Parts: sequence; structure tokens; C-alpha cells
Amino acid sequence: MASITVPSNLMMERILSIEIVRVTERAAVNAARLRGRGDEKSADQAAVDAMRRELNNLPIDGTVVIGEGELDEAPMLFIGEKVGNKAGPKVDIAVDPLEGTTLCAKNMSGAIATLAMAENGTLLHAPDIYMEKIAVGPGYPKGVVDLDAPADENVRSLAKAKGVRPEAITAMVLDRPRHADLIAAIRKAGAAVSLITDGDIAGVIHTTEPDKTGIDIYVGIGGAPEGVLAAAALRCTGGQMQCRLVLDTEERRERAAKMGIKDPRKRYQIEDMVRGDCLFAATGVTDGRMLQGVRFGRGIVETDTVVMRSVTGTVRWIRAEHRQLDKF
Repeated sequence: MASITVPSNLMMERILSIEIVRVTERAAVNAARLRGRGDEKSADQAAVDAMRRELNNLPIDGTVVIGEGELDEAPMLFIGEKVGNKAGPKVDIAVDPLEGTTLCAKNMSGAIATLAMAENGTLLHAPDIYMEKIAVGPGYPKGVVDLDAPADENVRSLAKAKGVRPEAITAMVLDRPRHADLIAAIRKAGAAVSLITDGDIAGVIHTTEPDKTGIDIYVGIGGAPEGVLAAAALRCTGGQMQCRLVLDTEERRERAAKMGIKDPRKRYQIEDMVRGDCLFAATGVTDGRMLQGVRFGRGIVETDTVVMRSVTGTVRWIRAEHRQLDKF
């Protein structure tokens, strides 16, 4: 029988509809088995092993461009690792098999397993350093917030665009000493601050559903790889995000240059970080504002996943019951 060549755009849709969900589901379930055990490393490794196994079953020729370090650092999904069975399109892969390792280890809210997939050569190869970020969800005029504007000005601008007073705005910020002045400025403008201990990707994604999560804006300094993953989600939903790498040492500037970063002061828009058609999926490990954590029942495992595609703007919420527990 002659083989049938499936166009790459249809293959992306197929992955969106079926296979990509399995990848984050498996990672989430394996990590969830170690919730509350106080062992971050083992939980992360369990998620990585499951995600790698499922990725290698996909009909893709994939390269990990956002991963968990270089090949010689740890047996993780490393930058440059090849995944997939090579029977499909060439794609870039960005992964965080367990975002919120501490959250999982302590069985706290907000841990997720997440992955983004895009056309080959379209994801920003961000070094594992800090990145300034500001993000809002869909429905606002372009440029409603500005990475370089004072926090109080951004609060007032967003409130005006939303048709509310600044007191109705809630900003999500990582609870870090470096954000003390930022938090004070947001509160001085009249807005509320929701602090999180971890979960940079989930924090940005919360802005896509403010009526559900209560979060209007995400702002602060977090990881650059997490910024690219979050940008993929916002590209799918029509949100806005501006970022800048924090290249404050010569060593970091050299690392960035080796990854193709030419302008150390460049302000990245979503389209700079995710240039082509992309997919994004996240499965809850512990309960969060948007996703429920994995539920273990008698002979059943329940998962809660969101999966998105940029070219269609489709967002699917998938609550699944798994009965073949030997598959995990």
C-alpha cells in the first residue's frame, strides 16, 4: 500500500487533537504520584521520564530548544535533544515537565506539566537566565501595557482599557525580594497583588482567563525559558506579552550570544519568541486556579488539561478518565 503524506498543518492539528495531550498527562500523573513527599528531584525526574517516553512516540522529527539544561548537566530533556519517531514534520519543542517542583513536593497549589510545539526554527532559543516580563490576556488594544513604563502607569492604562478603576485590577507577581519596589508601586496605584512562590508559566497563563482566575496582569522577573513557553500560550489566545533578557554579566551575555542573541537590550514581543504556528498544552499536577490536579481513584486516574493552537485560536479543555493504569 502506498504511503500517504500528511501536510504539516494537518499533522499539527492531529497532534493538537490527540497526541500532545498524552504527553503532558503522562508527565503530570507520574509527578503527582510523588506529591507531598518532599522530594523535588524525584518528582521532576518522574515527569521528565514520562514526557520523554511519550514524545518519542509522536509522529514528529523534534528538537528540544527549551529544556532543562545542557546534555552534560543532568539526564533531563536537554537542549538539542532529538525526540519523536521521525515520521512527521520537523518541529521545535519547549518543555517544562514539572513547573513548580517545590509546589509538587509540598503538595501546594499550581504545579503543572507543560509543553509547547512549533514549526521548525520558530521558537526563540532562550538561555536559562532571568527575563523581565509583562503580560495581559486577550481583548485589549495593542500596547495597552509597556515593559518600560512604571508599574502604576501600567495599572492605570489597563484599568482604563478594561473600563474599571485601578482598585479592580489584580497583578500576579513572584514573591521575591527583587520585586519589593514593583509590588509597592502596584499597590500604591490602588491595585491588588497576588503573590506566588513558584509557577512563572502558570502565572502568565492566568491572564488569559481573568474572570476565572482573578488575574488581570502578570509582571516581574522570572525565567527566560518559562517566558517562551508562556508566550506560546498567549500567542494561541491573543494575549500580549513583552520581555527582555536580563544580561547583567559578561558570562550571561556570552551565553546569549552563543544562542544567537545579537541585541542584549532587545524587547521581545510574542511574535519574536514564537514566530510560527504553535501548540501549547498544560496538565494540572496539583490543584490550581485554572486546572485541577491529578485525581487518583479506585482503578481510575483523572486529569485536567488545556490544549491550544495558535493558527486557529482553538482552546480545548480536556478532563479525562484513565482506566488502563499500566500505561502510566
